Amino acid sequence: MKRRKFLISSASSLSAVAGSGYSRLGFGPETAEKAAKQARLKKPSAGNLRAGLGKSDITRRKTDEVMGDMAVKAALGMATQGEIKIHDPLYAKALVLDDGTTRAAIISMDVIAIGGLGEIKDDFLPTVRAEIERGLNISGKNILINASHNHLVGGQICDDVVEKAVEAARHACANLVPVRIGVGRGKEDRITMNRRIRLKNGKVWTERHANPSPEDEDVAGVGPIDPDIGVLRVDTLDDRPFAVVYNFAAHPYTGASGGGVTAELPGFTSKVIEQNLGNGAMALFLQGAAGDITEIYYKEINRPRNAEPLGMMLGLSTLDAWRGVRTGDGSIKVISETLELPRRTDISERVKALEEEQGRLLESLAQTSLNFKAFLPLYVKYRLNPEFPSYYAYWYKQQQLMGQTDLALLDAENRRNIEKYLGNIYAMERLARIQVNLSLLKERQAMNEKSGSATLTIEVQIVKVGDFVLVTFPGELFAEIGLNIKRASPHKNTFIAAYSNGYIHYAPTDDAFDEWDYEDTNCLLGRGWQQIYEKEVARVLSSPELG
Repeated sequence: MKRRKFLISSASSLSAVAGSGYSRLGFGPETAEKAAKQARLKKPSAGNLRAGLGKSDITRRKTDEVMGDMAVKAALGMATQGEIKIHDPLYAKALVLDDGTTRAAIISMDVIAIGGLGEIKDDFLPTVRAEIERGLNISGKNILINASHNHLVGGQICDDVVEKAVEAARHACANLVPVRIGVGRGKEDRITMNRRIRLKNGKVWTERHANPSPEDEDVAGVGPIDPDIGVLRVDTLDDRPFAVVYNFAAHPYTGASGGGVTAELPGFTSKVIEQNLGNGAMALFLQGAAGDITEIYYKEINRPRNAEPLGMMLGLSTLDAWRGVRTGDGSIKVISETLELPRRTDISERVKALEEEQGRLLESLAQTSLNFKAFLPLYVKYRLNPEFPSYYAYWYKQQQLMGQTDLALLDAENRRNIEKYLGNIYAMERLARIQVNLSLLKERQAMNEKSGSATLTIEVQIVKVGDFVLVTFPGELFAEIGLNIKRASPHKNTFIAAYSNGYIHYAPTDDAFDEWDYEDTNCLLGRGWQQIYEKEVARVLSSPELG
């Protein structure tokens, strides 16, 4: 596959400035400063490493500017006119690195994607990069922009989001200070799960609010998650906590208590980190390989949806890892290349197969005298007492004694109708999934055909800050691929910043193309792409230029 290398650069610096709050949870600024002093490798030697941090509020405020239907507006807590209900604001946070001659930047954004989906337009990435390059002397290919992938859409982002992102970087460049850095690794395995449920027939069933869950007797298992928290610690030379960059694979769409605009799980996590560190320290979240990951209890129906407790758990686990990090001097390198990946060519065959399955399910629908009003109480009654559902047991005994069969015949007829109605329900659930997947396949087919190309060009960016190594991907990378890259990397602390520098929808494993559900349907890539990407990333990670 063709590659075009853009640049390899080294810098020396990291982030800083600003923060906001939460409760201390027994981990306040005094504890943070003490931990920082205990973690020192050596006493100040200034070095060349400098960092600057800035942030901008990118939240939309007025409902008369809001896009989308009334259901979306209701979810945001809106009226037809007036103020948008904001549970917590959305931010663009910029981390600028500088060694005196080379600059690099990481921008973390509370948005669903960097173009291709949601409110961020496709020209956002090149426009922001061009503005920063022109005004702040940072090469466009030295800028990593990551989306947190929060899912509340329909008018939550301000119109001047490009200017706000550039403003955050500008503020960071204006506030560079000498720093030390260190890298650590935490773990949090209590708040996420793989949402692709493995079925006994070899297929999968993706847990989504758009679909019901599979039947219990059909479930064989679940896929892997990546519980790692990658932590980049940045301290000032006088041992003050300055910035924390943390990387974790989540899929934030639980929302906040009471509704309203929210940065969701990453926002709650960053708030925990920032207030417990104090000193104006800032936390930047980088989304990981979360294409097939969901939050635990995602489809909970017995209590209100609220990501805040999950965010607190991730925040405390990140702080626990942060405390064990030792800081020192470090250098920064960036490698940015383009890579050609194959577009899929099997969509027509997949559409045909799904339409055939759709036809079989339609033919399976059975005639029955029941409607839902009649079915539900009947079903409950026959589940409550399968042996004597229609009356008390003594009357069944009485009929048996008299040689009568009225209740037995009634039960047989009712059981036949119940089974028919249940079969229709299961067919309806599968038909709903097929309809969604058919629609997505046709959309992706149109996109691939419009491109006029057999390949899809992506950017592969490697950012190395001391021993903290980030590998980017512009879409929803599966957890297994992220784990493969980590295992193969010669760098101990390698982490995946998916949802970065663009958006090409889902990126499933090659095996997933045979599993037939949402992610492998909502995909532009073709078989073989995984091997090409993993091989190229492994080559770059092993290159002498990266060190």
